Amino acid sequence: MKKIAIYPGTFDPVTYGHIDLIKRAVKIFDHVIIAVAKHPQKKAVFSAGERVEMLKVATSGIPRINIESFDGLLVGYVKRKKARVMLRGLRMISDFEYEFQMALTNRRLDPGIETIYMMPNEAYCYLSSKLIKEAASLGANLRDFVPVFVEQKLKARLVKRSNPKG
Repeated sequence: MKKIAIYPGTFDPVTYGHIDLIKRAVKIFDHVIIAVAKHPQKKAVFSAGERVEMLKVATSGIPRINIESFDGLLVGYVKRKKARVMLRGLRMISDFEYEFQMALTNRRLDPGIETIYMMPNEAYCYLSSKLIKEAASLGANLRDFVPVFVEQKLKARLVKRSNPKG
């Protein structure tokens, strides 16, 4: 039986931490589906379609992956994809409480689906998309955190938001 893992997230934007986790996941699983969540209440900088496209470019050399968006309940999506594993990243101890609650809730919703956690490379353990967006809005150089094309798209979008006439 093919081992399929679902790596869900908002990926707004994709970071080198996300890419690191994807590269390591394909060494463990036969196939990894990167599932871009459509969360209208999260006020994403990029649409789900834009996030999918950025992920496709950022991971173009990584084999055995598929990138798509989803909405609704994650365990339902995982079942539709005939997967039994959800892959999540844990950066810091502060992530643990939320991730633990989510894993226990998902287990109650479907005991046949397991959540597996991976720690990012220590070079990326402090990265978060929220931090990246804040740094971008202040004009920081992001090349150590995201691919160059992502930095350009992020800065262009944030400049438009902060200056609607420009």
